[in-house]
Amino acid sequence: MLHRRRFLSTATRTMALGGVVLLAGRGAQSQPSYTVPLAQLQEMVGQKFPRSVPVQGLLDLTVQAPRLRLLPEVNRLGAVMAVDAAGPALRRSHAGSFDVEFALRYEASDRSLRAHQIRLGPLDFPTLKPAVTELLNAYGPVLAEQALREVTLHQLRPQDTAVFDGLGLQPGPITVTAKGLTVAFVRQQP
Repeated sequence: MLHRRRFLSTATRTMALGGVVLLAGRGAQSQPSYTVPLAQLQEMVGQKFPRSVPVQGLLDLTVQAPRLRLLPEVNRLGAVMAVDAAGPALRRSHAGSFDVEFALRYEASDRSLRAHQIRLGPLDFPTLKPAVTELLNAYGPVLAEQALREVTLHQLRPQDTAVFDGLGLQPGPITVTAKGLTVAFVRQQP
């Protein structure tokens, strides 16, 4: 009975040590990271809208908060944007929408994740004449850039990165996953 207990005790310690070595080996191969879920991104970006974009004194476009979607296959975010067009050139307000895709970048000055490399789909205004919609689409890329340029999607707080900072790590590549954004931490550059 005593031999059996010693054997079990030794076997348990050996398995535990093997598990630690296995985890350490996995840890050495993987980068530390920070994950931001889609719901948190949606909440943060919602605070930045609505935004008004004037179009050469003719009309104003009011862009509402986007409905974000994750596009992990291209490492980007997509959004459906509701937009209202009104102003002297139009007799009434017209509701429309457009799709947009964008990449993300990290801005060290305020520890934020921001939209950049914006790709705009065509603006769609069902109640506007096609010629007016064509005119708006001609200005579309500039309008999207004005409305979305450098929109902050998330801001890292010091407590979010304190452990990484202490290890000499800084935010690096941002990856879009099926659950949200993953920010990898890499060695700080001297």
